Amino acid sequence: MRKQKSQMKISYFIANRIRNPKDQSFSRVIVRVGILSVAITVSVIILSFFVLLGFKNTIKEKLFSQTSHIQVSKITLNRSFEETPVPNNSDYFKQASALPGVKSVSRVAYKSVILKSAEEISGVVLKGVDPEYDWTEFEKNLTEGRVLHPDSANEIILSTKIAGLLNTKVGESIFAYFIQEPPRARKLTVVGIYDTHVEELDQLYTLTHLSLIRRINGWENGEFGHLDVYLEDLNRMQEVKSQLLDIFPLDYKVTEVVELLPHFFEWFGFLDRNIVLIIVLIMIVAAFNMISVLLIMIMERTPMIGLLKSLGSSGAQIRRIFLINSSWIILYGLLLGNAVALALAFVQWKFQVIRLDAQNYYMNYVPIEWSWLAVAGVNLGVFIMVLLVTVLPTFSIARINPVTALKYKD
Repeated sequence: MRKQKSQMKISYFIANRIRNPKDQSFSRVIVRVGILSVAITVSVIILSFFVLLGFKNTIKEKLFSQTSHIQVSKITLNRSFEETPVPNNSDYFKQASALPGVKSVSRVAYKSVILKSAEEISGVVLKGVDPEYDWTEFEKNLTEGRVLHPDSANEIILSTKIAGLLNTKVGESIFAYFIQEPPRARKLTVVGIYDTHVEELDQLYTLTHLSLIRRINGWENGEFGHLDVYLEDLNRMQEVKSQLLDIFPLDYKVTEVVELLPHFFEWFGFLDRNIVLIIVLIMIVAAFNMISVLLIMIMERTPMIGLLKSLGSSGAQIRRIFLINSSWIILYGLLLGNAVALALAFVQWKFQVIRLDAQNYYMNYVPIEWSWLAVAGVNLGVFIMVLLVTVLPTFSIARINPVTALKYKD
C-alpha cells in the first residue's frame, strides 16, 4: 500500500513538472493548445444546448398560446373548421380539470368567417373562448390592446398579419360575415393585436367570445366545439391522455398537440438530429487534438521515458504520469470552457445581442434556455470521452527502448 502511494506521489510530481516546465519549452505551448481545444469543445456544446432548448421552448410557447397541449372533441367525419357541438357535461369537465398534471381546461369553438374592414376583407377562423380561458401564454404575444373582457360579447383580437391586411387597429370596428344559411353578420370591436411570428397560425386565427359562436350556430345549453387541456408538465402528456380517454365516452377523441401540429414537431426532431451531429463532430476534433497533444508530449519526453525505464519504472507507471497530465489539461479546459459559455450565454440572455429575422426564425433574437443538467452532462461526458481517447497514445510508451531513448536528441 505504501509503495503504491509513493508511486502515485512520484507520478503526480513528474506530471506537474511536465505540465509546468520552468523553461519556455514546446511542451508549454502544447499544453495550452490542449486546454484551448477542450475549452472550445465544452463552450460550443453548452451554448448549442442552451440555444436549442431556447428555440424549442420559445416556439412551443407560441404554439401553445394558439392551441393547447391536448384537445378533446367529438369524433366526426367533418374536416372543416365547423365543429360538431359537444354537450356541456359538467361532470366530464370537473373530472378532466381535477386530473393530476392538468393546469387548466377551457371550452373553445372554431368558426370560419370573413372579416371586412372599411377597405379590405380577409378569410379567417374565429376561435371562441369562454370567460375562464387561461390567457397566461397568450398575453406574452400581445403587442397592442388587451385580452377579451369576460362581460362583453362583441370583441375580437387580431394578429398583426390580419390587422395589416384589413388596415385596421385597436379601437376600430370591423364586420364578421358568417357563411351559412341564413347568412349572418356581426359588428365587432378590435380590442387587441397579437404577434407570435408563427405565420402559419397568425394568418389563420382570431379570438372572440365563445358566446358569439354559440349564438351564430344556435347552440343551446352551453354547447361548445372542443376542450382545450393545458398541462403543467409536457412529460405527462401520455399519462393524462390515457386518463382522459377513460373519462370521456367512445364517441369522443383525445388529440395531442403533436398530432395537431405534426410539421412543427418534425422540425424539432430535425433540430435535435443536427445538434447531435454537430456535437459528435466537435468531440471527434477535440479527441484528435488531445491525441496529438499527448503524442507530442511523449515524443518530447522520450529521454525522460528512457531514464525512468532504466531506473525500473514499469510502462503502467509511466502511462499514469501522462494520463494524470492529460486529466489536468482536460479539467483546466473544462473550467475555461464553462466560464466562456456561461458568460456568452448571460450576455445574450440579458441583452439579446444576436438578433434574428422573425419571419424566418419565429423570434426576434437568439433565445437562451438555462439548463444546469445539460451543463453537468456536457462536462462529465467530455471529461470521460476525451480521457478515454487519450489512453490510446500512451500505449506507444511500451515500444520505446531505454537505450535508444537515452540517446534521443531534440
